Amino acid sequence: MAFLDWVQPATQPVLTGPGVLLRSPRSADYEAWRELRGRSRAFLTPWEPSWTEDELGRTAYRLRLRRYRLDARQRTSYTYFVFDREGSVLMGGLTLGRIQRGVAQTGTLGYWMGQPYAGRGVMSQAVAVVCGFAFDVLGLHRLEAACLPRNGASIRLLEKSGFSREGHLRQYLKIAGVWEDHLLFSLLAEDRAPGRALSLTA
Repeated sequence: MAFLDWVQPATQPVLTGPGVLLRSPRSADYEAWRELRGRSRAFLTPWEPSWTEDELGRTAYRLRLRRYRLDARQRTSYTYFVFDREGSVLMGGLTLGRIQRGVAQTGTLGYWMGQPYAGRGVMSQAVAVVCGFAFDVLGLHRLEAACLPRNGASIRLLEKSGFSREGHLRQYLKIAGVWEDHLLFSLLAEDRAPGRALSLTA
């Protein structure tokens, strides 16, 4: 499709919503990312894979950027940092990954929010923007997201974003060193209510 061809092999578009700006991570974002993740460590670690000893190191960050860029070139995953509307304050991150084409046309949503900005509706806006990108630009048919059954905030976010609970995944992901059951949620292209036009820039 024309929009997909417009996304250059090594880049991805900037996405904007009413109060958020989403763009790919850059080298210059390292200090803001390290500071936000560091401040939010106790808030994030119960929901994430175990952090490595150099989790917040510059070398580990560079390796992440390299992987993000390769995934974007291969069009299998798009990782975004979530900023305020002016693009000056880093608040969290979101990934549209595990993109499958062919008969599936599906992707998986993952996200994290810095503790100072949690509970403000920021991630709800970011999810809405990325869903628009997934369905309207990439032409996907289905998005999936999984969360721990005890993660009430994530469950509320997904339900608010229009996702439907589909099932229970046994020992689906290793979180904080333990294989954990997850709840599976999905959103189909035809589930979406009409909304504002998606804004993209190079």
